[in-house]
Amino acid sequence: MATRKRSRFSQILAAILVNSLYEMKNYPIVLINTVLSPLSFLILIVFVSHGSLVGEAVEGGFIMVMFSSGMSLSTDLSHLKNDFKLQDMVVSSPTNWLTYMVGISLSEIVYSIPALVLLTLLANYFLILTIVGILEFIGVLLLMFITSISIGYTLSTFSSDIVQSFAFSRLLSTLFSTIPPVYYPITYIPLPFRYLAYISPTTYAAELAQSIAGYLSLPLGKIVFNWAILITVTIALFVIAKSKARWREV
Repeated sequence: MATRKRSRFSQILAAILVNSLYEMKNYPIVLINTVLSPLSFLILIVFVSHGSLVGEAVEGGFIMVMFSSGMSLSTDLSHLKNDFKLQDMVVSSPTNWLTYMVGISLSEIVYSIPALVLLTLLANYFLILTIVGILEFIGVLLLMFITSISIGYTLSTFSSDIVQSFAFSRLLSTLFSTIPPVYYPITYIPLPFRYLAYISPTTYAAELAQSIAGYLSLPLGKIVFNWAILITVTIALFVIAKSKARWREV
């Protein structure tokens, strides 16, 4: 059992080294995009709102980073699968799909460390959260990350080219993390169009985050409903990733 655990740890560490640490060391410019993407929207919202939405924008930055990190999985896995045939080698090895997915997923988090550190510094200054609130916020972010990596992993196994994966990744990141009310309260959207925002799971995540920080007043029933939606969507997408993704070529 101990040997198996060490083996899985080594496999996960190898994924992190191959997919993130190597590129971060040799091509540090890749880190700039991970910082600029959430920061640019944050700055835009702060300027437009004259600073009144800075707290919501910081929370939105966290959600965007976690969702975009998971979606980046699709391009990285597609590159490794189609260009380096790494997935074929992993399939023929004792490594299972879950260990492979966890390793690459953690490498995406490593990529996002600069952005997460910057957002944490801003959150320490602009957000007032209790210990329970911090745990709840982390829970929201984890659900968002698992949701996005499930989508990214599934898409990568069907993709035949990294260009195709880039297109899907950018499209879904835009649809889920920039168009929905992630950086601002949903009350800013006119009511006839507000219902469309609820198509995206990030809307429920943003509402919970804003409620946790005290920026949005939600009744208990709405809070429970939002948690239920997020958990259900996360589980459903993970099950799809497990059962429908093309782990082995047929």
